[in-house]
Amino acid sequence: MPKSLSSGVGQQPHDHLLHRLHDLQSRFLHIPPLEIAPLATELDLPVSQVESVIDFYSFFHRSPRGHFDILFSNCTSCGGLTLMQQLCGLLGVQPGVTRADGMVSIDQTSCVGMCDQGAAALVNGRTLVRLTAAQLPHLAQLVNTATPLDEWPADWFAVQDNIRHAGLLLNDTLSAGDGLRAAVQAGADQLLAEIRQASLRGRGGAGFPTAMKWQFCRDATAPEHYVVCNADEGEPGTFKDRILLHSYAQQVFEGMALCAYVIKAQHGFLYLRGEYRYLVPSLEATLDAMRAANLLGENILNQPGFDFDISLVLGAGAYICGEESALLESLEQKRGVPRVRPPFPVTHGYQGQPTVVDNVETLLAATHIALHGGQWFRDHGTEQSAGTKILSVSGDCAAPGIYEFPFGISLQTLLEACGGQDAQAVQVGGPSGTLVSRAEFGRKLAFEDLATGGSIMIYGAQRDLLAVVRNFTHFFAHESCGFCTPCRVGTPLLRNYLDKIASGHGTAYDREEMARLGKLVKRRSHCGLGQTAANPLLDLLAKFPQVYADRLLHQDYEPFFNLDAALATTRELTHRDDAEAHLS
Repeated sequence: MPKSLSSGVGQQPHDHLLHRLHDLQSRFLHIPPLEIAPLATELDLPVSQVESVIDFYSFFHRSPRGHFDILFSNCTSCGGLTLMQQLCGLLGVQPGVTRADGMVSIDQTSCVGMCDQGAAALVNGRTLVRLTAAQLPHLAQLVNTATPLDEWPADWFAVQDNIRHAGLLLNDTLSAGDGLRAAVQAGADQLLAEIRQASLRGRGGAGFPTAMKWQFCRDATAPEHYVVCNADEGEPGTFKDRILLHSYAQQVFEGMALCAYVIKAQHGFLYLRGEYRYLVPSLEATLDAMRAANLLGENILNQPGFDFDISLVLGAGAYICGEESALLESLEQKRGVPRVRPPFPVTHGYQGQPTVVDNVETLLAATHIALHGGQWFRDHGTEQSAGTKILSVSGDCAAPGIYEFPFGISLQTLLEACGGQDAQAVQVGGPSGTLVSRAEFGRKLAFEDLATGGSIMIYGAQRDLLAVVRNFTHFFAHESCGFCTPCRVGTPLLRNYLDKIASGHGTAYDREEMARLGKLVKRRSHCGLGQTAANPLLDLLAKFPQVYADRLLHQDYEPFFNLDAALATTRELTHRDDAEAHLS
């Protein structure tokens, strides 16, 4: 293990590279070049590795940001780019450019996981929710007077759970340690048998059988085994993990300990997306309380040899780290680039050791199954999709928030429950999922029909679906890790095609080329990001073809390349913007 993570059970990785870079960014408002080599030496890492990590993650910068660094979400559910432009006007700042006095910088970022909270933004990493135009003059005044964030109105930062419909898991009240005590009494073999009987499948979207994953990892011979909770929910429209870690963290951590009991792991990690930094104090307090109750640490519940503890690692703005192998790379203090598989994490995961990577909701369910048994869980849902699904519902509906229903309910039933029955379309599973038209609202939410990690984004009749899909396509182009050519090159090309069509310059030729390219990107990309990046535009083409047709020019072809626009980077590098630097 790297020395920063090898200090034993119960130690938090304060010297993890991501955490140290977060600290530098906070202190200096950027990563100073002179700090890089000493940090690399201190952490015993190559300078090149530290440099590459800085450039990979969106929340790290090489030039100074403002003392108030404000990032507005550009998500279709929690976005506020109109508010961003208004605030820029009030503060006299251009998006992406730090004001001359160094006081403020304003820019946009991908979804911040606040899709049920109205327009949202981050200020110095803290979440602002339910933003309105009426607040902006007050916000601008607080910035201009350099008022510390702790003195800003507390309700601006008050994130709500918004649990609208609780079911099997969210209604079940457990006391601390209930699941662990039941498991220890029954034994590790019986716990694994109950997870198998429950037919629990991963709740992150892929749906791999949990018992099989734990068994594979348990059977792998190695010096160490690890448990990792993937809490990097970066898919736009997904926010259920935020609620589970806020109000059900004890049960999630207990689920990690149950997994450790089965696979004989001593160390675990919760990898938390950087946008949820505000949760860290409460999560650390929960871990401390569990240690004090002998639910973590050495000889858990007085069982000799049952030693296990959990460390928190905070991400830094990279959607790709939600992919399990990219997450492991990030844990290892590297760029979050997905690995070539096989081998799989269950045999070669963190530091090359057998590792279970499970979703937050999966681990929550495991704790309840440990107490109530596999049949209790299996009695709900469908034949292929046991139990319930916790859904993040947002967009054009009366009551956005968290809904837990048994697998197998129709999309129409969910829309009626949240007040979204007037929708023209629903994006199920986030941008990487499936765009569903009104004619398909009778379809079932289940692995065998509409599989979803939890995101349900509702779009009413007034929504421009081309603008929605264009937003998604920009998201994928921005979040591509750049590892493979089909995704690195293909996603920006798809973005450019959609931009051309949206601007009214697209032709039937562009539409057909975009569809051909989309299929190629899906087929040839290395990981799930590229393999699903074209889903929204292809679904829109198949189910709402008129949306494209209405924007097309009535001619065979229009040149794609704009030479003057292509010279923009050269003008920026040479600091020229005079008439002779442009093509007429």
